[in-house]
Amino acid sequence: MENTDTFLMKGNEAVAHAAIRCGCDGFFGYPITPQSEILETLSALRPWETTGMVVLQAESEIAAINMLYGGGGSGKRVMTSSSSPGVALMQEGISYMTACEIPAVIINVQRGGPGLGTIQPGQSDYLQATIGGGNGDYNMIVLAPASVQDMADFVDQAFQLAFRYRNPVMILSDGVIGQMMEKVTLPPMKPRRTEEEIWEECPWATNGHNLSRRKPNVLSSLEMEAIEMERRNQALQEKYRTIVQKEQRSATYLCDDAEYLFVAYGSVARCAEESVNILREKGIRAGLFRPITLWPYPADALCQFIPQVHLLLACEMNAGQMVNDIRLAINCQRPVFHYGRMGGVVPGPQEMADAMLQLINNP
Repeated sequence: MENTDTFLMKGNEAVAHAAIRCGCDGFFGYPITPQSEILETLSALRPWETTGMVVLQAESEIAAINMLYGGGGSGKRVMTSSSSPGVALMQEGISYMTACEIPAVIINVQRGGPGLGTIQPGQSDYLQATIGGGNGDYNMIVLAPASVQDMADFVDQAFQLAFRYRNPVMILSDGVIGQMMEKVTLPPMKPRRTEEEIWEECPWATNGHNLSRRKPNVLSSLEMEAIEMERRNQALQEKYRTIVQKEQRSATYLCDDAEYLFVAYGSVARCAEESVNILREKGIRAGLFRPITLWPYPADALCQFIPQVHLLLACEMNAGQMVNDIRLAINCQRPVFHYGRMGGVVPGPQEMADAMLQLINNP
């Protein structure tokens, strides 16, 4: 019997439904193609009438990220969504939130760039997300969905990671996954936390709850003494090392005997699966490695295939932003090449298979 919570919907719509179902307290966003359906769907569902969830269209992306700063700082589950140019405007706020260790979820449904670029899909925000587009030494956990089901599932996972590590988490999607329609099973409903539950889970929160039982909390990214700022940075770096050890995630397709490896994420990974099938039909043992966490990069899992692999081909909708992460992950033990399309063009399975064939035949 099919789950009664299974529907046909867009990836963006799945995010909106999942946010309500996983107990999100507030969404603050601003419309921009190709992610506007997240805000539109939340507005149509009117969760403030059923769960009390706040849904607010901010006056700008800068305003939205600072609303997350305040909401997350009070221990609430808050999220925002935007697309590439809008997320660029949020970078200062994201940097501040990492310094204050404020949990929140940020959705980026990428479009082609740079600048305003195009409204078509892109993956050219990889470096911005994984290295950090704001100032200072910091990292966000970055999840890369490859299906509408991932879009639904990753919302709750992102909130869990955000509060586990007191750190912003980004779901780095793209315009294909955001706009495509697939069957999706939505997560079960769970209630929003009470103020007492937030107080127990988030003793650091600046919500004023139970002040008779504790001192007021202060969340600030500023230290007047350099040595204190260094200590704070050292504590953050220790946390990031823990995340790297515990939270690497990936998926594989026909990798057990693969001699030639595609490495791709998001919608391009969907296309690369068919590239693998095309080459397998020619007798070439190809496989696909799909990073699910772009940060931390799943180096441990990728390295397992290095003894059997002759070369790796990174396929992306950009100029090669993931290539260095692959090379670092495998310690440059095998050659890593790149095939990409830019400006909103999605690479097709046949052209990626042809690119791999060319590398095989012309070493």
